Amino acid sequence: MAAKIMILNGPNLNFLGIREPHIYGSTTLGEIEASCQELAGTLGITISFHQSNLEGELVNLIQSAHGKADAIIMNPAAYSFTSIALIDALKIFEGPKIEVHISNIHARDELHRHSITSTASTAVICGLGPYGYIAAILAAVQKLGKLPDKIPASLHGLRAKV
Repeated sequence: MAAKIMILNGPNLNFLGIREPHIYGSTTLGEIEASCQELAGTLGITISFHQSNLEGELVNLIQSAHGKADAIIMNPAAYSFTSIALIDALKIFEGPKIEVHISNIHARDELHRHSITSTASTAVICGLGPYGYIAAILAAVQKLGKLPDKIPASLHGLRAKV
């Protein structure tokens, strides 16, 4: 059965490519989605891709993933630093939850340095630019044990010793 991944994007990410290109680059959210869809096809998985400027809508999307998605990839954007509601919703979801940030938040100003939503995430990827979404998809599918055999062994990761 193919893995299903929900990709969520928070406020202002609909202005990628225009908003602060010196921080976020010139790639648009549409281009990121197209790249994610292309990788999904290669991996034989399905993704749903969403963006909302509304905290409650993102909470509803996370809740809707319960029992329907195997993993969530989320760029909470500004809500990373403020949203207890997103933390609580993410805690409900049992699959892998990978937080993505286009910029390296740890190298930014104090206001953008500490993600509170990461406390409810399985992993955090930051500073890789738009490629962070690709890395997150690969990581999520690997964590689910659903990387296809055609993918090089090195991308399957090291096996944990039990």
